[in-house]
Amino acid sequence: MARAPPGFDVNYDVVIGLEVHAQLLTRSKMFCPCPTTFGAPPNSQTCPVCQGMPGVLPVVNRRAVEFGIRTALAFNCRVNEACRFARKHYYYPDMPKNYQISQYEEPLAEDGVLEIDLEGARRAIGIQRLHLEEDVGKLLHEGTLESAQASLVDFNRAGVALMETVSRPELGSPEEAAAYLKAFRAVLVFLGVCDGNMEEGSLRCDANVSLRPRGTAALGTKVEIKNLNSFRNVQRALEFEVRRQAQALDAGERIVQETRLWEADRGYTRAMRSKEFAHDYRYFPEPDLVPLQIDRRWVEEIRAGLPELPRARRQRFVTQYGLPPYDAEVLTQSRALADYYEATVRELAPASAGAAKASAGTGDRPKVVSNWIMSELLRVLPGDDERAIQSSPVPPRHLAGLLRLIEDATISGKIAKDVFGKMLASGEDASTIVAREGLTQVADEAVLGGIVDSVMAANPRAIEDFKRGKTVAKKSLVGQVMKATGGKANPTLVDRLLEDKLSKM
Repeated sequence: MARAPPGFDVNYDVVIGLEVHAQLLTRSKMFCPCPTTFGAPPNSQTCPVCQGMPGVLPVVNRRAVEFGIRTALAFNCRVNEACRFARKHYYYPDMPKNYQISQYEEPLAEDGVLEIDLEGARRAIGIQRLHLEEDVGKLLHEGTLESAQASLVDFNRAGVALMETVSRPELGSPEEAAAYLKAFRAVLVFLGVCDGNMEEGSLRCDANVSLRPRGTAALGTKVEIKNLNSFRNVQRALEFEVRRQAQALDAGERIVQETRLWEADRGYTRAMRSKEFAHDYRYFPEPDLVPLQIDRRWVEEIRAGLPELPRARRQRFVTQYGLPPYDAEVLTQSRALADYYEATVRELAPASAGAAKASAGTGDRPKVVSNWIMSELLRVLPGDDERAIQSSPVPPRHLAGLLRLIEDATISGKIAKDVFGKMLASGEDASTIVAREGLTQVADEAVLGGIVDSVMAANPRAIEDFKRGKTVAKKSLVGQVMKATGGKANPTLVDRLLEDKLSKM
């Protein structure tokens, strides 16, 4: 059973369902040819169709349908042979038509599943439906929503192709909900249908949560939470809402079906509006669009082109490369990052046999590559998506070249980190930087032996401490030798030379 959030009343079962809205990576909008470039000047990417002008006719974006089918197949959904668009009626200032073209009774796909891993346990979460629709515009308030003197509307986003996926109410804790969303995002990014950028709003999530007395079957009153723009906020908002509902039920209060807004800065949810029922939207078939007939041959062509998905690739990284599960999970958060890792491992493979075992601290190559990507590369990149990876000034062959210099003892691990920083700044390969700046590691035993003798002569107190059993004194001497050589000395050789000389005293 999933772990309850802090302060949670164990007398209740938590029931959570997520509605995930993903902006599809199409170059044009769902029903018109307007571009979808993020960050364009306000209202510069609109036309009479997405502005809802009278007399215009929408045309379905075939690429958006393909992306929807691709996603449905990845989640093992049943792709319906026929689907239909409908008008969903409600009023909001950023929706120019006062209705949204969506799908209701006849969605694109249904009955899928997404497997998640949490604390070593695997769970299969049902996906109820997947449908296509158009996005709405964006309101920009001058100040806070409550005190704004004016609100501006940007319709650039109105009409952008949107895919909504609704899970079944089978998530049992805020932690499971966050794990579901992470796994969901990874699949979309691997498929190339959405960039998964929650900060820019291309991936958005609404959470439905209710409580029921432990052991009962009937669902409690559902509350919807909006404004969840990160994995952490999904978990935090649900934890707060679970505690709020549990306290209310304990006090004999009735939970109201409503939509609440998550205030991330203040750490609580607040009432936004009463929650509508489906019939409130007055759905009816979109009269300007004919029903879609999905060709089964097209579906099978799309299935044949599916990439290796995150779970399968994660498992392969563990078995093929011997990576710990944590490393495999980090490296498969995006397809671009996983490709970068494997390309680096392949580039490093032609190094001389046994070199990896000969040098100090390099260990197994696949794990070394993983360590450098996670600790050094991801620390400086703006993200792990395709744009961030492709813009990296250190391509896989350059990173492999740097690691090869460590393997063959040309440079030390410490100097390698300095070289890596210069590679990031200049885009040059490691060999060029090392040769130009004279950073080659000192590994001549005669040269280092003389430096060791000088350091020992200059530090008689450390020698006496070592004789009295203070082994830490040797580490101090190693540090002095490294300092004398500007960090270029081979640390393994330095340690051996000191061990030999000290043991003879």
